[in-house]
Formats: sequence, structure tokens, C-alpha cells
Amino acid sequence: MTAVLHKAERDAVVRPRPARRARHPYALASALFLAPMVIVFGYFSWWPIVQSALLAFQRTNLVDPAQWVGWQNFANLFADPLLGTAALNTVWFTVLALIFGFPVPVFLAVVMSELRRGGGLFRVLVYLPVAVPPVVAVMMWKFFYNSDYGLLNGMFGLVGLGPFPWLQDTAWAMPSLVLEATWAGAGGTVLIYIAALTSVPKELYEAAESDGASIWRRIWHITLPQLRGVLLLMLLLQIIGTFQVFTEPFVMTDGGPEDSTATVLLLIYRYAFVYGDYGMAAALSVLLAVVLGLLSAVYLRATKTWSST
Repeated sequence: MTAVLHKAERDAVVRPRPARRARHPYALASALFLAPMVIVFGYFSWWPIVQSALLAFQRTNLVDPAQWVGWQNFANLFADPLLGTAALNTVWFTVLALIFGFPVPVFLAVVMSELRRGGGLFRVLVYLPVAVPPVVAVMMWKFFYNSDYGLLNGMFGLVGLGPFPWLQDTAWAMPSLVLEATWAGAGGTVLIYIAALTSVPKELYEAAESDGASIWRRIWHITLPQLRGVLLLMLLLQIIGTFQVFTEPFVMTDGGPEDSTATVLLLIYRYAFVYGDYGMAAALSVLLAVVLGLLSAVYLRATKTWSST
């Protein structure tokens, strides 16, 4: 017994340790190859973010030397009464976009996936607004909304309705912007949903059809549960995107009437390029980034369990 123990101890002492795995011979070459791209990406993507964060604590017009003012920009920001108006308008735009704009792409994707013929043509027609430059699309809808000779009032006038003050009334202006934004952005989202629908097993639909399930029951019990993860992700992306709405209020209404469509990004634009206060603009940008980051963290935390079940 003792001899066996001594032999085991000798084996443990003399047994060589496994050699470290040799590094990949191309690791250094790969790092050198990627270094220029990483440096360029960091300089043009991350360095401006760092500069903006520093600018939020300075007062400058980007010409004269900057003055360090600490938290004064944030204090001035919260003292501005227009901040609350812009924040409420942004939230209102987001709510309307979620109520009307979020279900539309889902509905169109499901309908087109059920089409036996002509699906390709409808996909092209749905995606066509995405190919239109954003400013061109907004200018086109601004012409449609014109209260005197606009297309929409002309169409409603044929049936004895209107004219409606689409962009001139505080109650109509924000829904009008949401309508244009939904039209312009639905196409890309529809294609994402259609691509996700291709991963749904056909056997589920075949089994449901054999059991006599209607199309609406198939959508409710098969399609939507299978799209749950994609829906949650697209909902978060839409919330982040709508919180950063700028083109529609800037081109269509310039925040009017009576600041009813002034959003946070439009206020950032005014601070920087109208008032020349880049420190205030940077402070509001940092504040918006923090709010969106916290909102995203809370959303992902709240939906983690549901999306994984």
C-alpha cells in the first residue's frame, strides 16, 4: 500500500504540466489589420461622444475659448420652461406612434405572409416609402396637409368634409406628424417581420389548419407567440427612435403651432444653431442619452423573463 502511494506521489511530481496552447500564428497580423478600422471608428464614433459629454460642462460658441461652468448648463436647462413642453410633446409623439404606428407593420407583414399570389409586389409597394429621402417625404406630406390646396383636404372635400387644419391646429398637428412618420418608416419594419415569419415552422400552421383553426386563431396562437422576441426588440427600437424625432417637426411645423410639436431634439437644435449655446445643447443631449439608457435597461429587465419563456 505504501509503495503504491509513493509511486502516485512520484507520478504527480514528474508528470509535466500541459503546455499552454500556442497563440494563433495570425493573431498579431489580425490585430494589426483591424487596428486602423478600430482607430477610425473610435475617432469618428466614440470621441465625439466624449467631447459632447465634456461640452455639457462648458460654455462655448466653438470659436472663443471654452469656459468651464460645471453643472450650470444643467441648472439653466431645468429652469427653461420649454424643456417640460418639449419633453411632454416627445412623450406624446411616442405614445401616438406606438398606438398607431407599431401595430401597422405587424398587420401588413402577417397579411402579406398569408398572400398566395402577389406578395412580392406588395412588399415592393410597402417598402417604397423607405426609398424616399426623409426630407423629400416630409415636404411631400407638408404639401398634402396644406389647408388651401392640399391633397387630403381636396379628397375630403369631394365627400363634403373639411377643410381640416392639419398643421395649423394644436390638436391636429402632432397626429399629422405621426401619420407621416408611420407611412415613412413602416416599410423597413415590415420586411423585418416578414423575415422573422419565415422561421416559423410550417408544421404548426399545417397542424392548426387540420384542426380547423381560422386564420385569426392561427395568427393569435402561432404567429404572434413566435414573433414575441422580435416584437419586444422592435418595440424598444421604436421607443428609442420616436424619442429622437426631429425631421418631421423641424420641416413641417418648426415646433408650432404654439410649440405644440416642439420636441427634445428640436430644442437641442435651437440651443445649438439658433441661440448659439452649444453647452446647453450638449447638456440636453447627455440628459436624453441618460434617460434613453435607463429606459432601455428597465425595459430589458422587465421583459427578460417574458421574452425567454
